Amino acid sequence: MSVRLSDHFTYAKLLRFVLPSVVMMVFTSIYSMVDGLFVSNLVGKTAFAAINLVMPLVFVVTAFGFMLGAGGAALTGRLLGEGKTKEANEAFSMFMWVILISGTVCGLIALIVVRPVCVFLGARGKLLEYSVLYARINLLSGPFYMVDVACQSFYSTAEKPRLGLFVTGGTGVLNICLDALFMMVFHWGLAGSAVATTLCEILGGIAPFLYFSRQNSSRLRLVRTRIRWKMVLKAGWNGMSQFLSNISSQIVQVVFNWQLLRMLGADGVAAFGAIQYLYFIFSSIFIGYSLGASALVSYHYGAQNQAELRNLRRKSQVIICVTGLLMFAIGQTGSGALTAMFASHDPALQGMMRHALRIVSFGFLLVGMNLFGAAFFTALGDGLIAAALSFARAIVFEVGFVLLLPRLLQTDGIWTSIPAAELASFLLVLFFLIKERKYYRY
Repeated sequence: MSVRLSDHFTYAKLLRFVLPSVVMMVFTSIYSMVDGLFVSNLVGKTAFAAINLVMPLVFVVTAFGFMLGAGGAALTGRLLGEGKTKEANEAFSMFMWVILISGTVCGLIALIVVRPVCVFLGARGKLLEYSVLYARINLLSGPFYMVDVACQSFYSTAEKPRLGLFVTGGTGVLNICLDALFMMVFHWGLAGSAVATTLCEILGGIAPFLYFSRQNSSRLRLVRTRIRWKMVLKAGWNGMSQFLSNISSQIVQVVFNWQLLRMLGADGVAAFGAIQYLYFIFSSIFIGYSLGASALVSYHYGAQNQAELRNLRRKSQVIICVTGLLMFAIGQTGSGALTAMFASHDPALQGMMRHALRIVSFGFLLVGMNLFGAAFFTALGDGLIAAALSFARAIVFEVGFVLLLPRLLQTDGIWTSIPAAELASFLLVLFFLIKERKYYRY
């Protein structure tokens, strides 16, 4: 029996509804990591460092997709909760086209500036050429990838979270197969990894257009629409936390890479790349949960069902806290096995990664509440608080700590800055949850 947005949610029903979104995000993080594994083991650590150096530019392009996806899904879900199905479909259709068009413009700009940006980020020689090569190929899929990431929010709003799982899982498996084909059989090296990722991102962006443009059983369909700039701006403001979260995380990566290049060289950037992949995999569980739960929060807020809002908030906090404890335990006990995937050929580099992961894994205890907090306020339509939380977590806390702590703790200060930032962010999330509870009645 399918789960509806309007249902009352027990723990079992809530987990069943959000599970496809969780698995979808885990698939996304895993096949992103697989690229790194293939490149690290088949091309070398310089190419692996190049991917991590240039990814901030790629993710800046897709940040608009996250912003309009999260903000647009919140508005669309609220319209569904208010019983305005026609208006919800028109809004959804408008957002899909706006995302595709804006993705094309952003991708073209990024292609033009990619080399000077890589130079600015500190790339030289082979590192520079690898970075430019990977970015120029991968940016070709920018418009489609923006649609793909935006629909990660819309799938749950359409009551089709399993569709998102099918699309992401399918393209993820295909990406792994193409990585093996292009790199191990055709010997295309780093270009093979970039081509595989690009092709799969294009397919991931085409799939929702094919599904929603036909007769389907979901809550949403692509219909004739027009661009209403006021609604686009409202969605952009509402989803600003997602935009700031992505943009600021790339700024953080630039600062981390700068510190690591200065203190540890290319090995430090490669180690940070592995830690990022692992941190993303663990965090993706919370991101997926927040994506699924946000659709429920938006719907019940639109329906003015405060009792269910309180129920969703309480149960989510319990689930996230328990999951965080389990992740911390895995990070502490499994650091050797997890880092061996990236640097088994280089014992010194693996040792650096293992030590870093044991420090960083303290952040697993709190990252879930921080991600859910920003998503919760986005779903309520409070883009200002959500944006403040995302901005403070990355720019204020992570950048601040990564600049400050190495002065006190040397290289350990770089790794310690991540859990320190999560702790400071958690205190801010807690403050806003307490402060706004009477206004939103959750």
